[in-house]
Amino acid sequence: MIDPRSCVLVGAPVQIGAGQPGCLMGPDAFRTAGLGRALQSLGHTVEDLGNCAAAPLPELTHPNRAIKNLTETAGWVQSLTEAAYEAKQGGRTPIFLGGDHALAAGTLPGIAKAVREEGRELFLLWLDAHTDFHSLDSTESGNLHGVPAAYFTGREGFDGYFPPLEVSVKPENITMMGIRSVDPAEHHALLDSPIEVLDMRAIDESGVSVLLNDFLGRVEAADGVIHVSLDVDFLDPEIAPAVGTTVPGGATFREAHLIMEKLNDCGRVCSLDLVELNPFLDERGKTARLMVDLTASLFGRKVMDRPTRPF
Repeated sequence: MIDPRSCVLVGAPVQIGAGQPGCLMGPDAFRTAGLGRALQSLGHTVEDLGNCAAAPLPELTHPNRAIKNLTETAGWVQSLTEAAYEAKQGGRTPIFLGGDHALAAGTLPGIAKAVREEGRELFLLWLDAHTDFHSLDSTESGNLHGVPAAYFTGREGFDGYFPPLEVSVKPENITMMGIRSVDPAEHHALLDSPIEVLDMRAIDESGVSVLLNDFLGRVEAADGVIHVSLDVDFLDPEIAPAVGTTVPGGATFREAHLIMEKLNDCGRVCSLDLVELNPFLDERGKTARLMVDLTASLFGRKVMDRPTRPF
């Protein structure tokens, strides 16, 4: 039986963190693909708060000349931290519609603050091809969708650039799943971090169910809650082409749905990011619809309930 939730949709049309334009259309693509209707059909209430905007900040410069759009990214971090904190009040379940993954540098600190005030322990399931664990110093591409995990876990090098971090996410409470593209600097930093990194080989060898059960067991033991950050490129590009950072060999349709169904079964998901959807690269809305279907599975749709779709 589905536990009715009060879902809050928050649009985050961030595209300056990515190298390819188009993600700013993501929030409206999710809406057009019927995300709100899908949640309402499952018995949840849905409030759409519209789209956020980046806070205006004084111009920022950094010694790493590769960095792009630092000031605007910092503005997004500030506004989304505030928006996430407010959206989580009253036991509501925020769903952040991206936008590139730079938005997680704002959503996670805001959710972490709200969850701490609730007296709960926050865990993070990061579903992505990438770890996004670069510091501002180490990024070579300069695309700041590659730094959020470093920032919200409290790594050094963000002071004076991104907003001061009130509440960080504990690295030992993070599981990254589906990883298959990690730069050397990120890999080196992760060797010294307690973040659990599960690459596609781990999924191939053990299966998503076994790996996810281990994560959910730790969450239950701590009586914790889960923020899920779902990047389109977690999925295999054959089924989800609408992303500017495609990496072959991603999660299959069934693996992704199984993860969502098991997360629903555990009843501990408190918030969700949907990121890196680039409708400009989609095929007649194929990826947007898949992401909506996965969200519906996360919020209670069962295999037996899935509608047949003509193509």
